[in-house]
Amino acid sequence: VPALLGLALALAWLLPAAGARRSQDLHCGACRALVDELEWEISQVDPRKTIQMGSFRINPDGSQSVVEVRPRPVSPPPGPLPAAPLSPARPPQVPYARSEAHLTELLERVCEKMKEYGEKVDPSTQRKSYVRVISHDGTKMDLSGVKFDGDVTSSLKFACESIAEEYEDELIEFLSHEAENVKDRLCSKRTDLCDHALHIPHDEL
Repeated sequence: VPALLGLALALAWLLPAAGARRSQDLHCGACRALVDELEWEISQVDPRKTIQMGSFRINPDGSQSVVEVRPRPVSPPPGPLPAAPLSPARPPQVPYARSEAHLTELLERVCEKMKEYGEKVDPSTQRKSYVRVISHDGTKMDLSGVKFDGDVTSSLKFACESIAEEYEDELIEFLSHEAENVKDRLCSKRTDLCDHALHIPHDEL
């Protein structure tokens, strides 16, 4: 009986830890996949395409349009009219790919891409990672050991949507300009969604 009691206590301690690790693996994988997909979408935009700085609105069909902010007309003062009124300066143009308008639009739909991911378990650590099962360019993928089903994709999509909503400002901040190691900087350092053990060899733990 004492042995069984000890086993039960050990299981009671291990199961919550395993559940927490699974949840962390899921959210870490969703964060890294989210950044990958956003960066890929950004890379597909013609770098010559620009957008006018200013506010933007959501149209009824879900698209966005920029609203140019024009100064209110001012009644001319009494007296002679000026020779030629000065035209208001137009807001500057910025690259569309990394504009707030484009990034906000991407965050609304990018998590649909999670249906193209599967789950892979490291046999030595039992840690889970998430990999594409369908490549962007149609290249054949190595799917050995990859689990791909509705439970995996729906869990990953839900985690992705939660991250996109909670960390929208951070995602826009990091992706509004070109930067290196966005996945590690955002998912590990800024948000702590990925623990550092994922990136440290086991002999250093």
